Amino acid sequence: MSTALIIHQDCNLHVETPGHAEQRRRLDAVLQALETAALPCVRLEAPLAKREDLLRVHTPEYVDLILGSCPKNGWKQLDPDTALSPGSAEAALRATGAVIMAVDGVMAKEFNTAFCAVRPPGHHARPAKAMGFCLFNGIAIAARYAQQAYRLERVAVIDFDVHHGNGTQEMLNNVHGALYASLHQSPLYPGSGKAEERGQSGQIINVPLPAGTRSHEWRQAYLEHIHPALIRFAPQMIFISAGFDGHRDDPLAQFNLGSADYGWITDKLVNIAMKSAKGRVVSVLEGGYDLGALDRSSVAHMRALCEA
Repeated sequence: MSTALIIHQDCNLHVETPGHAEQRRRLDAVLQALETAALPCVRLEAPLAKREDLLRVHTPEYVDLILGSCPKNGWKQLDPDTALSPGSAEAALRATGAVIMAVDGVMAKEFNTAFCAVRPPGHHARPAKAMGFCLFNGIAIAARYAQQAYRLERVAVIDFDVHHGNGTQEMLNNVHGALYASLHQSPLYPGSGKAEERGQSGQIINVPLPAGTRSHEWRQAYLEHIHPALIRFAPQMIFISAGFDGHRDDPLAQFNLGSADYGWITDKLVNIAMKSAKGRVVSVLEGGYDLGALDRSSVAHMRALCEA
């Protein structure tokens, strides 16, 4: 079976404020790099997410706020880092629709793995609050959708964005059968993700690492703290919050990773999925703000998915 690359041009209707790190050219860079790499995948266009799917993790009031508050011109500021533009609601609905399509596709055996190259990102979005460039938490929505629509008993979200996915952790913290694991820099925005944050049943695994963390240290931290726990958990589907801002060239953090590290960890996750999840992996783009690092890392990640 193949790998799906799920995209939609409407994701670039979300226009961040001038000078903001999360700009449309990020997605353009990823898609251009993947096209140049000519990896074997099927390209699909993301549908619009349904309101019922947003409500799997977000409050009705918050959904109404995002869908009903986009300005006709300019921006509406939601927090110091996050704003709505005229096309933000449609972009966010496409980004969320992509992960729903990905879950449906892998469950229907149309493809084994999927990378949702979409924006705005999602893993900082909380049930009733936008933050950290994020509007709807696509990866958490997808995990809950897999549990509720397909009755999967064990789903795992692995987040290797350099910033802790506080929103995803909050949404899955007390969810039976959901494991959340994060490798992230600490101290760093958003200030969450301490090792002692374990969830009510120990299904939260946080691995905070200091600024300057190098490739071998990052890989060893994954192998010691996340890999064996993931094998024991035996997920029936693996979800990846694929943030590439731990790259040494990224301006928003201070890890010292290279693009090969993202191929390495993706390969590890795919191998676990082959053993317990029938190869089912759904990944969604999160951070990554140096365009050269972002495109190289995305290609390494996608190549590992395609080799599943």
